[in-house]
Amino acid sequence: MSLATPTTIRTLQRKQYRKAKVEPAFRFYLLYDKIYREDILRHAYALARANAGAPGRDGMTFAQIEASGLERWLTGLREELVSKTYRPDPVRRVSITKPDGGERPLGIPTIRDRVVQTAAKLVLEPIFEADFEDNAYGYRPGRGAVDAVKEVHRLICRGHTDVVDADLSCYFDSIPHGELLKSVARRIVDRHVLRLIRLWLKAPIEEQDEGDGTRHIGGGKSNTRGTPQGGVASPLLANIYMNRFLKYWRLTGCGEAFRARHRICRRLRHPQSRMCGRGPGVDEGGDDAARADTQRGQDLVEECSDRTLRLPRLLVRASPLQSERSLVSEREPVQEERATVQDAGWQSADARQQRSVARSARHAEQVPAWLVELLLPRDAPIGIPRC
Repeated sequence: MSLATPTTIRTLQRKQYRKAKVEPAFRFYLLYDKIYREDILRHAYALARANAGAPGRDGMTFAQIEASGLERWLTGLREELVSKTYRPDPVRRVSITKPDGGERPLGIPTIRDRVVQTAAKLVLEPIFEADFEDNAYGYRPGRGAVDAVKEVHRLICRGHTDVVDADLSCYFDSIPHGELLKSVARRIVDRHVLRLIRLWLKAPIEEQDEGDGTRHIGGGKSNTRGTPQGGVASPLLANIYMNRFLKYWRLTGCGEAFRARHRICRRLRHPQSRMCGRGPGVDEGGDDAARADTQRGQDLVEECSDRTLRLPRLLVRASPLQSERSLVSEREPVQEERATVQDAGWQSADARQQRSVARSARHAEQVPAWLVELLLPRDAPIGIPRC
């Protein structure tokens, strides 16, 4: 079974993306019938089959489905969607160990629910991709954490020295359902699609006690927050909700006020993956350059005897530095910069270099005192040691 997107599905996705891009205020309707199209359901099953994964609460595996008849199974699932009698099964929750020793709850839907969620993602993702910010890399087609690292590397090579590393704690589990559905409804008015998403958010969660094996059912209709981390539709829903913050950051001019460029990505959680390690799409000689930039950053930190406050996982500028290059003050998408470079190909290299130096020669502005106080730990001592 081929994983290449069929032409009919690709054509639909392109039409929806172009419509959403041209008309930012347009709200899409009549999408539910496309979710249960035979070609979309068949391709959704192929994608779910390629991702493999553990069985859900019902214990059904892909081998069992194919042994009993795949076409009959897909026909039955399609009939449930057409008649609107489809109901998601409870999500099986397990805990996986994180690199730092903690545990991350992971929700495993049944194969039946994974196929429907994949079909919905094939239909809805192009619409929201037209709205997502250029500086978001996590859980997006054709993008990943490696691309975010490359962009950070590019900015470091241009003279920017400070990188703020922040992590959202329990983000998937804390997304409010009401606000999330409002974000979806800004683009989707098909009530059947909204009902389908609400059913996934309200699906019961089953946990098994490791001691005596007792099963406990939680979540359900009383649950008002969280989307199962492990579901196919959860990353898309998480990006839709996060896009609210990114748009607010851009429209209110926060990046210009703080002279900051922000890059949103979800870091790879593999034991062998590191910010400077090899990965898909990284050049063979990229490790040495990345390690050199990392060492250069460490040297800069060691030299800042009276210029930077060193906080847990944060570097906050305390005073303007006349000798360092400033952070980027304007929003410059990568696509726009590439286009500018291509258009300016007729100009000499010396002229382009002079303009690059002139753009990066602006002095850094002083960070307001209220921002420094906001980032300080509440239980920190009065005298904070400087690096």
